[in-house]
Amino acid sequence: QVQLVESGGGLVQAGGSLRLSCAASGSILIMNAMGWYRQAPGKQRELVAAIPSGGSPTYGNSVKGRFTISGDNAKNTVTLQMNSLKPEDTAVYYCNVEWSDYERAFSSWGQGTQVTVSS
Repeated sequence: QVQLVESGGGLVQAGGSLRLSCAASGSILIMNAMGWYRQAPGKQRELVAAIPSGGSPTYGNSVKGRFTISGDNAKNTVTLQMNSLKPEDTAVYYCNVEWSDYERAFSSWGQGTQVTVSS
């Protein structure tokens, strides 16, 4: 199966930056998209940013202009550069990959990495 390993979370002051990385390994035949989602306590999981293979990235409204996603399909890695962080960005961030074989589509998730922004 597919495994996702995330890194780069931590504690940062408001206005600071963090960089999250995710590496996917396993039987990925066709990578369709990679992305990051987040979930704050008491809230639903929401899209942070996603990038389809060969396409343009999509960002959640609250992070536009501050976060940048980049992906490397050859290495099956995705990175999220987070700048100008705000306390409301505090959440567990999850890496997601959408992939398929010749018959079915799959969605795989990382274990999550905590990002805490102090005011």
